[in-house]
Amino acid sequence: MNVRDALQARISVRAFTPDPVPLSLVREVLEVARYAPSGGNVQPWRLIAVAGAEREAVISLAEANLPGDDLGFPVYPASLWEPYRARRFKLGEDMYALLGIPREDRSARLMHVAKNFRFFGAPVGLFFIIDRRLGHGQWAHMGMFIQSIALAATERGLGSCIQESWAAVRGPLHAHFGLGEHELLYCGMALGYADTSAPVNRLRSDRASVEELATFRGFEG
Repeated sequence: MNVRDALQARISVRAFTPDPVPLSLVREVLEVARYAPSGGNVQPWRLIAVAGAEREAVISLAEANLPGDDLGFPVYPASLWEPYRARRFKLGEDMYALLGIPREDRSARLMHVAKNFRFFGAPVGLFFIIDRRLGHGQWAHMGMFIQSIALAATERGLGSCIQESWAAVRGPLHAHFGLGEHELLYCGMALGYADTSAPVNRLRSDRASVEELATFRGFEG
C-alpha cells in the first residue's frame, strides 16, 4: 500500500469487531509512526494505550462523568462559521442517514454519540497527551503523529477513529492516568478491525477540491 492508497482508504471507523489487537501489532504501528515530523525534533507527544480491564475502567469513568468539561480547550469554536459549519453539518447528516436515524430522533442520535466513549467497540484505545505550555506549532506536530498512526494502522489492516470527544472527560482521565500538572489529554483514538458489515462504515466524507483549497503563484506552465 502506497501513501495515496493509505490516505484514501483511511476513514473514521465507527463500528469495530471485538477481535483483539495484539500488543505486538500496536507496537509495530507506533514504531512506524514515531518517525512523524516535528519542528526542532521536539516530538511533543506522549501516548497511553489501553486494552482489556484498563479499557473497561476508562469506559466506566467516562460514563460516570459525562457530560463533563473540556477544561477550556474546546474541540470547536462556540459559533462555527462557513464553510466549516456546512462541512461539519453535512458529515453529520450523511452519517445519520446511513444509520437510519432521522433528525428529529434526538435520543437515538445521542445514543450513537455515546458510543464514542466505548471506542465504538474497538478493543484498543489510544490517548494523546501534550504539555499545555507548548505552542500552537507543537499541537500541529502532534496532529502529524496522530495521522501517522492512523495511516500506519491502515497499512496493517486496522481501522481507526480519531476521537476528540474524549475532551469532555479530560479532568477525570487526567486523575485516572496520574498525569503531570502541565499535561493535557488532547484526544483519543479507537483502534481495531473495522466491521465491514456496518452501514456507518460506508461513510466517506467529502473533500474540498484542489482548486478550492490551494492558490498557486509564480509557477510556469
